[in-house]
Amino acid sequence: MSSKPMTGAEALIKCLENEGVEYIFGLSGGAALPIYDALVDSRIKLILVRHEQGASHMADGYARATGKPGVVLVTSGPGATNTITGLMTAHMDSIPMIVITGQTISSMLGKDAFQEADVYDLSMPVVKHSYLVKSTTDIPRLIREAFHITSTGRPGPVLIDVPKDFSAGPFEGDLYPEMDLPGYKPEDRQINKDDALAIAEAINKSRRPVLLVGHGALIAGAQNAIMQLAEKIKAPVVTTLLGKGAFPESHPLSLGMLGMHGTAYANKAVAECDLIMSIGSRFDDRIIGKPDMFCHNATRIHIDIDPSEFGRMIPCHHYCQGDAREVTETLLDHVAQLNTTEWLSTLEKYKKRYPLTYKQRGGLKMQCILDELNNMLGGKGIVATDVGQHQMWAAQFIRSEKPNTWLSSGGAGTMGYGFPAAIGAQFGRPQEQVWAIVGDGGFQMTMCELATASINHLPVKVIVMNNRYLGMVRQWQELFFDDRKSGVDLEGSPDFAKLAECYAPALGLTLKRSADIGKMLKRAMDYNDGPVVINAMVEKTDNVFPMIPAGAPLEEMLIKEPRKNTKLEKPTGST
Repeated sequence: MSSKPMTGAEALIKCLENEGVEYIFGLSGGAALPIYDALVDSRIKLILVRHEQGASHMADGYARATGKPGVVLVTSGPGATNTITGLMTAHMDSIPMIVITGQTISSMLGKDAFQEADVYDLSMPVVKHSYLVKSTTDIPRLIREAFHITSTGRPGPVLIDVPKDFSAGPFEGDLYPEMDLPGYKPEDRQINKDDALAIAEAINKSRRPVLLVGHGALIAGAQNAIMQLAEKIKAPVVTTLLGKGAFPESHPLSLGMLGMHGTAYANKAVAECDLIMSIGSRFDDRIIGKPDMFCHNATRIHIDIDPSEFGRMIPCHHYCQGDAREVTETLLDHVAQLNTTEWLSTLEKYKKRYPLTYKQRGGLKMQCILDELNNMLGGKGIVATDVGQHQMWAAQFIRSEKPNTWLSSGGAGTMGYGFPAAIGAQFGRPQEQVWAIVGDGGFQMTMCELATASINHLPVKVIVMNNRYLGMVRQWQELFFDDRKSGVDLEGSPDFAKLAECYAPALGLTLKRSADIGKMLKRAMDYNDGPVVINAMVEKTDNVFPMIPAGAPLEEMLIKEPRKNTKLEKPTGST
């Protein structure tokens, strides 16, 4: 039996094991060497990535697919700062994630030592909490607190910066310490029953209600309670981009996604309702359009675990702070069955009048590929997307039937997210089929992670919607900037199918004709020795509709492509 004392790094890894961590996504470096050395004897599996941004997105995808915190381990300086984009992505979408960064020795802090970066302060705006380790003895307590903070209340990423002298130094202390968080007690918050009763009373007076379901409902596991509520009061359900999967989109009461590129019938329902109740949605700018026009004739209700969101975007008539599942279950006991027959009939007419559709003629269309993929998946599997036109079309045409099967960067809109997120999801749910829907722009930001997927023989399926443009930006330039293209042409990109073949055992396929879609998707589905990349040579200048220009009210939705030479006013919001 060795008498060698435990190091701070060994204590850290032991604490991660105690938290049930199964994977760490990371890239090594000098300041993190003691921690990487301690991993050699751990049951935790290290997933060596090719870039720290990829590590953070993998941990994010793992967390979204499993509900468990993802863990990242990188070195100091540029290694740490390369995770900032991933931290921002997780922070804006409320994802539980722990990022552990190596740091220069404590005596050199603030002295511009080699690869020193003040990641504690740099990360502060994009994390739920940051720690700088100041003593080897503190490591177990900080790890325990970090996991508690990241996954309770409104989840979010936590960063732990570990100076090398503390990770390499001897540890003498308690591996199972008490937490010291006197000002953080989200588990003690109780639902205000008066608020819940007032909401129930407002619902009972409604004849044209709409339930708006967001990502918070998924985090809370509220899907069953929302189903019961929707069916009891006979209310249609719309979801945010990140709320997809909280309510099955094949359900008769589902209207799909609302907002800038939501379905026409979802947006019309929201524009014409007499009551809208947001469950776990923060009323973000992509769904409200023009704030003072959003549901201005309706009773507005907001249920959220984070009271800082109340009134932040729009004023509401009723608020209730609490876990989405617990609040919804409370409402079930106090709401009555509503007479919404006429309302649902009106919405059914909108569904028939404004279906999601696309032109069959012309070149290979993203919508056609996604429509066929949806049919082949049959509501099963996990879909991760990057950001852009393909993301919006995927949200429209791929139906999400179950929770935690739709992974997409919402608040941050992070290009490069989709592929590594799919890798993380595949690690977390190895029995599931995982698809990454990416654009040729975003894929080139993190395509080096083909090595990570190939080495681990992950059967991730990647469809690169290759239109040789930054498609969403090009669409805005066409519609609002007189088609003056600037900084969007991606000609000169590699042949993605041939590139994939360089990463054996990855398989590369090229799709050029609509007639080959089914055959190509089936071939990808049947290949499980490694990743598959389908280079889909899609139409270059197709546009996403419906569309609500940023800053415009829902009532000004463009359901289809405007006529040529139609002058559209430049939007007031961001792309």
